[in-house]
Amino acid sequence: MTSSTPPISPSCKLWMSNPTAEGVFGDGRWRLLSAIREHGSLQQACRELGISYRKAWGDLRKSEEELGITFLEKHRGGSGGGNTSLTEDGERWLQAYTRFRSDVERGLQDAFNGHIRPLLGEK
Repeated sequence: MTSSTPPISPSCKLWMSNPTAEGVFGDGRWRLLSAIREHGSLQQACRELGISYRKAWGDLRKSEEELGITFLEKHRGGSGGGNTSLTEDGERWLQAYTRFRSDVERGLQDAFNGHIRPLLGEK
């Protein structure tokens, strides 16, 4: 690798599937749940992530159906508006996936360091 070559690092898109459904849960839904938790609003989470409300709602419903859980609680509001929060199951999935993803990223980096980094002339 020359000094003008940008550094190479590993990355991957992560999701889980079952025999009847591709992409039951993964990075996109994890980011969506994180943004909902942060903003207290599905609509605001969609704006932040640049996805349509309809797509986000459909993706979450698909995951809920395949996993047999409910991720969100919607609270209708009066003059101040409503909000959306994660259910206990939603919070557990968000936290568990965060740990799972971190473990996978560490494993990916370790594999990269052991197999590819030597080919790049790096230590």
